[in-house]
Amino acid sequence: MSEKNELDYTCGVSDDELTELFKESIRIDNEIRKIKGLPISGFDIRLSQE
Repeated sequence: MSEKNELDYTCGVSDDELTELFKESIRIDNEIRKIKGLPISGFDIRLSQE
């Protein structure tokens, strides 16, 4: 994003930073689920294109 305004920030965190934090939280949750032996949902792009 080259242009920013006050709507680009939530609690002092930019959209890009918020996206990275969200991705990391999902990765951590998946690791915890693997350790506990719980199912992990996922998205297979190949199946969605049929």
